[in-house]
Amino acid sequence: MPDGAIAFVVEDIREAMSRDVLRGRCGCEAVAYEVADEFLVAYNCHCSNCRATSGSAFLPWGEIEREKLRVTKGAGSLMVIGDADQAHAMRCGACGSLLYWTVHDGTHVRVPYGSLVDEPALKPTAHMFVGSKAPWHEILDDLPQHDEYPWS
Repeated sequence: MPDGAIAFVVEDIREAMSRDVLRGRCGCEAVAYEVADEFLVAYNCHCSNCRATSGSAFLPWGEIEREKLRVTKGAGSLMVIGDADQAHAMRCGACGSLLYWTVHDGTHVRVPYGSLVDEPALKPTAHMFVGSKAPWHEILDDLPQHDEYPWS
């Protein structure tokens, strides 16, 4: 195999491997994390809490098992909001960026897609809590819309 072909194959393998793990970070780059590209569900949440938390019209997030997310930089800069032994959110202590929050008794986390550097394989599949969406925001895609949790 010519050297150019080998380099091409090696680069293809590196690219494929890098898609298995996604990178994420806070706004000031003090905290970084890696998460497996294996999200179980993904939604766009329009509830008033997610809107207030994100400062945006809605919060796209993906859910994954807790052990599949690893803080790779700035763990000492993390700020716990809530009870660290129960439901809590993790934010950057320097810039306040929301990085993830725990659900299901801490066995899973929800990751705001806006904190991801890389594109996840699973895109949001529906909008939830559209009954309380920002009145000035118009949903323009064809994803299903739910007034509550889609699984309710």
